[in-house]
Amino acid sequence: MPELTILSPPEPSVESLHEARWWETDHDGRVHCYLCPRHCHVGEGQAGFCYIRVNRGGKLYSLGYAQPAALQIDPIEKKPLNHFLPGTRIFSLGTAGCNMGCFFCQNWDISKSHHDQVNSAHVAPEDVPALALRNGCPSIAFTYNEPTIWGEYVVDICKAARIAGVNTVMVTNGYITREAFHDIYDHVDAANVDLKAFTEQFYGKITLTHMQPVLDTLLRLRNETKVWFEITNLVIPGLNDDPDETRNLAEWILRNLGPDVPLHFTAFHPDFKLQDRPPTPPETLHRARRIALEAGLHFVYEGNIHSGSENTVCPSCSTVLIRRSWHSVTENRLRAGCCPKCGLPIAGVWSHLSAV
Repeated sequence: MPELTILSPPEPSVESLHEARWWETDHDGRVHCYLCPRHCHVGEGQAGFCYIRVNRGGKLYSLGYAQPAALQIDPIEKKPLNHFLPGTRIFSLGTAGCNMGCFFCQNWDISKSHHDQVNSAHVAPEDVPALALRNGCPSIAFTYNEPTIWGEYVVDICKAARIAGVNTVMVTNGYITREAFHDIYDHVDAANVDLKAFTEQFYGKITLTHMQPVLDTLLRLRNETKVWFEITNLVIPGLNDDPDETRNLAEWILRNLGPDVPLHFTAFHPDFKLQDRPPTPPETLHRARRIALEAGLHFVYEGNIHSGSENTVCPSCSTVLIRRSWHSVTENRLRAGCCPKCGLPIAGVWSHLSAV
């Protein structure tokens, strides 16, 4: 399905806007948005850092509600999710804006744009699962830009999707407050969280945010929800590829989240404001994967390169369970979620809304 391309609508009137959640009025008349850890205090007629949460008449509105800037059908492995309904297709959508300022953003054409700078169309929440089913997709992904910033739309889509029997997936940077976390994630079935690095220096200088809120999100996903989640780390030469950092990241995951959380090391390519760095050499990803496996993680993948390490392998007997070529599943040998050779249950969601 090609990306939706429709002429941008005129600036909406207040009457047509969707009032946001997760805000309160400041004593000086500004509105305080507490959806993400930026805690923007937004003046009249202004937008928050994300561009799509605006103050009109002393109320906060979401310009992203029911206004997707991109619609696409993807393989679920592209999210990437390797342990959630492998081999299926996923109906993907995103809006304008983002709450991080990543210099290397690979979807910068929409994530760094204002609402009126992108092509968008009105798609009501209840229409999204209908579109997914019509196109043979058992799941919906909130992706391309940061879905947290259009959380109101996410929640309403999730409610409609649950009624329709469609799964929902957050592809996220994990930058969300405790106050908003359960409001959104209690409705979601799966997530891929982009852990962009494992140093505060990287987060501060390269993403213009902080690392701890992302770690807190991962801890909440593990300890306070039933959401299936996987982690992605985009490896950028000279910025977050130090072996010690990789080891610290892997050991933190093992210690706090357990060995069965899949970790995806993906290759960087120069984009947006970070074009002075070379693409990630394959050997850098191979090294990162070796370090994570040696640390004790069971499922470590490489992405954006052809390496054979996209296969799912039994951590007990080394049997290849799911064989992949790029984003395509070419063989799935799992039997009721277990290794066919040794019988080990493999962590994941292998059938519709049924976690192992």
